[in-house]
Formats: sequence, C-alpha cells, structure tokens
Amino acid sequence: MITLRQAVDEYIALRQAMGFKLHEESRLLPRFIDFLEDQGEAVITTDLAVRWATQCTAAQPAEWAKRLRFVRVFARYRSATDPRTQIPPTGLLPYRARRAEPYIYNDDEIKRLLLAAGQLCSPTGLRAYTYVTALGLLAVTGMRISELVKLDNEDVDLTHGQLTIRDAKFGKSRWLPLHSSTQQALQRYVQRRDQHYPIPCSSGFFVAEQGTRLTSCTVRATFVQLSRQIGLRGPMDSHGPRLHDFRHRFAVQTLLRWYQEGADVEQHLPELSTYLGHVKVSDTYWYLSATPELLQLALQRSEQGDTHDR
Repeated sequence: MITLRQAVDEYIALRQAMGFKLHEESRLLPRFIDFLEDQGEAVITTDLAVRWATQCTAAQPAEWAKRLRFVRVFARYRSATDPRTQIPPTGLLPYRARRAEPYIYNDDEIKRLLLAAGQLCSPTGLRAYTYVTALGLLAVTGMRISELVKLDNEDVDLTHGQLTIRDAKFGKSRWLPLHSSTQQALQRYVQRRDQHYPIPCSSGFFVAEQGTRLTSCTVRATFVQLSRQIGLRGPMDSHGPRLHDFRHRFAVQTLLRWYQEGADVEQHLPELSTYLGHVKVSDTYWYLSATPELLQLALQRSEQGDTHDR
C-alpha cells in the first residue's frame, strides 16, 4: 500500500490534470501529513482531521472549515485504497462565509490614492509610474489583482486597445476593451518601463523596481501603505478598503450609469457579468442587493413598471 504522502502527491496530480488548480490544497495537505506523522499515525481519522484543522487558534472559523473540507475530499479519495480511512462528515465545523460589504471609492479618494502613488520613492523612479498605472487600471477595468499581476506583454494590445485575461478564476479567459485614454496611459508606462529595462527581465507587463514581475503581495502591501497615508485606513488598521473594492466600484458605477440612462439593466447584466469574469450572472446581481443606492433604483424601476402595467 502506498504511503499517505504518496497518496497526497497522486491525488493532487490527478486533480490538477483534470483542470483543478489546487493552490491551497497542494500547500496544506502535505502539512496535514506532517501533523499525522508527528502524531505517529498513518491513517486518517475524523478526530485527527478536526484537531489539525483547528490547531491554529488565531485562525478564523472559515479557515478551520476550509482546512477540514480539504481533508474530507482527500480522505474520500484515500478510502478507495485504505478502508481504514475515516471521512470527516460535513457539518462538524459549520461556517457560512459572509461576503464582505463592498466599499465604493469616490472620485476624490481615487485621485488621492493615485497622487500618493505618484510620490513613491525608488532608486530609478519606476515604482511610482508602476503603481499609478496599475492602480489606475484596476479602477477603470474592474480587474482582479491576480489578473493584473499575471498580465504578460503579449496580453496588452495597445494597437487595438484590448487586454487578454488568460486562465483567470475558474479557468475562464476573456477580452477587455480599453478606452483611448487608458491605452495612452499604458503606452506611457511601457515607454518609461522600457527605458529602464530595454532587455526585459520578465515577460510580465507590470514590473517591480528590479525589473521582475510585480506580485500581488507587494501590490497589497503598497496599497495598505498608501491607504494609511491618505487616511483611508488608520495608522495601525489591518482592515479597511481593499484592492478588490476597485472591482466593486467599477461594477456599481456601471450599473448606476445604466439606471440613470434608462437602459434595460436586466438585458445588459450578462454583458457586465462577462466583462467581470463572473461564472454566473447571479454573482453580478449581488451588487443590486449589496448597494443601497442600486437597490433603491431597482425598486423605483420596478414600481414604474407596475404603474405602466395598470
């Protein structure tokens, strides 16, 4: 019989071959095997799975539930070759994730963020140009931060004004048209970037000071620094407006504009869903209930429709 560690490797390889990315599982399941080995155990039991999932008392209940879910799915796979395996039942660590309430940046906040980004210091001066352009692109396209840092030079078509988002969340790809002003901003960034690195160190479109691909961790850390600097967060706040809220702002502003223009929002909603890379249109509908102003406009439109039907 193969060992648990070998089984984990086979399980991850099999599911990745089926198209699943398993980024977290490939990191956490080997740690679960480490835990079992430390306990002198070679068989998965419900008790051991729960103890491992909850061993970090600083973690949130959502994290505990996720870790146990990873073990449950793997245990189901392992039970086919080792009948001694216990599959942790669902409901042991119940947790229903709540979607974070969106923060909708106003125009002044976006302006102050970009002004602060433009003052970032670096030996070459490239850092400021990188962050002004990157944050600006997030604001005007609603891209995910993971999509932005994965952009390669070949994905940015400045001739035809479009971005190619490849292998995004859930393996989806899409094309985003760019406004002419956005094209010009990206072209200025490319010129500045290529002055510093005429021979690319990376295929990434956005680069760090060293010429390597920009990473989401670095962008998030810099964003927190800028947010504290302009007062969006307190000096020591660990929570507050997020990079992902640029995406919320884009979606909400688009819906608001459609309502104000009298457009048929129901008809256009699949377009916005496709643009944002949502798997289901219902994910886009969420903005109507999550944003009071949008909900009010939707109710008004509904009441007007009822009046016309009478």
